[in-house]
Amino acid sequence: METRRILAINPGSTSTKIAVFQGDKSVFLKNIKHTAEELAEFNQITEQFEFRKNIIMKEMVDAEIQIDLIEAVVGRGGLVKPIESGIYEVNDRLKEDLRVGILGEHASNLGGLIADNIAQSLPKAKAYIADPVVVDEMIDVARVSGHPEFQRVSIFHALNQKAIGRAFAQSIDKKYEDINVIVAHLGGGISVGAHLKGKVVDVNNALDGEGPFSPERSGSLPTGALAKMCFSGKYTLDEIKKMIKGEGGLVAHMGTNDAYEIELKAKDGDEKAKLIQDAMSYQVAKSIGEMAAVLKGEVEGILLTGGIAHNPDLVNYIKDMVSFIAPVVVYPGEDEMKALAMNGYMVLRNEIEPKVYV
Repeated sequence: METRRILAINPGSTSTKIAVFQGDKSVFLKNIKHTAEELAEFNQITEQFEFRKNIIMKEMVDAEIQIDLIEAVVGRGGLVKPIESGIYEVNDRLKEDLRVGILGEHASNLGGLIADNIAQSLPKAKAYIADPVVVDEMIDVARVSGHPEFQRVSIFHALNQKAIGRAFAQSIDKKYEDINVIVAHLGGGISVGAHLKGKVVDVNNALDGEGPFSPERSGSLPTGALAKMCFSGKYTLDEIKKMIKGEGGLVAHMGTNDAYEIELKAKDGDEKAKLIQDAMSYQVAKSIGEMAAVLKGEVEGILLTGGIAHNPDLVNYIKDMVSFIAPVVVYPGEDEMKALAMNGYMVLRNEIEPKVYV
């Protein structure tokens, strides 16, 4: 029986998820919610380090987890420098970039920092991060926009997209590195990636500026109209940024970021809800078509994942538009904790070599 244990840590803006795996089996899972009042006393996210770490340790002690058996602590990768996909052992350079927030401040930056601190207190554990959102494997031609002042960048749901790509490859008895797939992550943000033999060679910036609109993000907007709005004097920079990320998409159209609520309204005959849901589906399908062109039509599967992939009407809309390209396979929801843990497990089994962050 497998005895090696992995601790996965995934800090989010209002929660911290932790999981302990024994081999590839989950033995403990906890989603710790943080109230606005608890977080209000911290001016910066890095100041939450001790608060979150102490809660993690307390939860494991209360659950009577044998902490000394943990051999790998894998934290959610934060906004570090653009890096290749893979698992990285936490080093001083990585910790410094996580503290500084070299590409921005986000709760996920705490993942590697907390993982390192906990690993140092254990007799045989090492700390890692895996497939952060800044994974960058884009080909050079995909980076070029229509103006040299603007470069396309890779920010997407790398952890889940890679995990789903590997799961599909395993299901057809092939290696992820030997196949081409298109993966669409449908969540609070939506990312559609072209996976060419194990590398995401093109993908939309799912954070603040490209691709389909989503529950909270506007995606691609008409640039002329956006420029005019920016200089209209009606909006501040912060207000424009919120329109793009946080208060765009379903929030702007329907007043809610709850895709399930829109699904139910559409089923009940709400014509606006149906139109907006269809428009989001339509934009996802268009993006899949773009990525099929990137892969020159050589696509073994189109994989739909994320929470919104539970919606059969949305999934069928997309299937109707893209199934001529390749079989569509649905992996509803996401399991980031398992994806983090499995990266650690592969290291412990010497199936993959951890990379060095420089």
